[in-house]
Amino acid sequence: MSTLLNISKIDMVFPTPNGDFTALKEVDLQIKKGEFISLIGHSGCGKSTVLNIVAGIHQATKGGVLLNNKEVLEPGPERAVVFQNHSLLPWLTAYQNVELAVDQVFKKTFTAPERKEWIEHNLKLVHMEHAMHKRPDEISGGMKQRVGIARALAMKPEVLLMDEPFGALDALTRAHMQDSLMDIQEELNNTVIMITHDVDEAVLLSDRIIMMTNGPAATIGEVLEVDLPRPRDRLSLAQDVEYNRLRSAVLTFLYEKQRKVEPLNHGQKKQQNAPTNKKVDVA
Repeated sequence: MSTLLNISKIDMVFPTPNGDFTALKEVDLQIKKGEFISLIGHSGCGKSTVLNIVAGIHQATKGGVLLNNKEVLEPGPERAVVFQNHSLLPWLTAYQNVELAVDQVFKKTFTAPERKEWIEHNLKLVHMEHAMHKRPDEISGGMKQRVGIARALAMKPEVLLMDEPFGALDALTRAHMQDSLMDIQEELNNTVIMITHDVDEAVLLSDRIIMMTNGPAATIGEVLEVDLPRPRDRLSLAQDVEYNRLRSAVLTFLYEKQRKVEPLNHGQKKQQNAPTNKKVDVA
C-alpha cells in the first residue's frame, strides 16, 4: 500500500524572549491510507505540534508534510481536526453545527436535499440522530464529542486528526466513544492520527503507536506495530498475551527509557513506584 501522508524530517523552532526553542527535531513518519496512528509521550514532547503541522496550522521550520504527494501549506477540508474541547457553537443545534461544515465544503457540489441527507447520515454514524435538534447545553459531554466527530467526518476528510478527543470524558463514556470510533473507522477506512495520554487506548485503537521522546528537540523514539486482529473487543483483549506485551512495551518506553521527572513542591515526596496494571494515563 502506497504512502498517503509523508511527514518528512520536520523541525519546529519557536522564537521566545530567551532565544529560539526547538520543539521538534527530525520527525519522520510515513502513513498509509486507512492506518490508525497514535502519538503518545509525556507532556511537552511536541505531539500537538506535529498534529498542528499536519493540519496546516503551523509551518515546519525545516522539512514538510506531503498529502498525496502535495505539500501541506494551510488548513484544508481533507484534514479534519477533532479537539479535546468539542468547539461546538452553543447557539446552534447539533444538526446546525454539522451543517456549517457541510455548507462550507459541499455547497457548490451538493444540492440542498443531498446536504440534508449527508448531515443526517453523519449524525447517525455517531448515534446522534435522536438529538440532532438539541443545542450543546442540552446534551452530555460525550454527546457533544460525538457531534464534533460527525462534523469532522461530514467534510469527507482523507485524514482525521484527533487531539485527545476523549480526555475530558468519564471512563465509561470514553470506552463507548472508543468503541464507536473503531466501528466508524472500520466502515469508512479513514486514516486517523490521534494524540492520547492513555496507554490502553493507544493499544486498543492503533495499528501503530508512535512514541515521542521528551522535549526539547523531541523526536520519534520508537514505533510499535500493533498487530492485533480486528474487530477488537476490550474484554477479551484484557487477558490477551500479545495485548499485554504491547502495553508493557509502551509503559517501558514511557516510564524507563523516557522517564519524565516533574519538579516537586517543597515537602512533597517523590513517587518512584512502578505503574500498576490499572489504566495508565501519561501526565
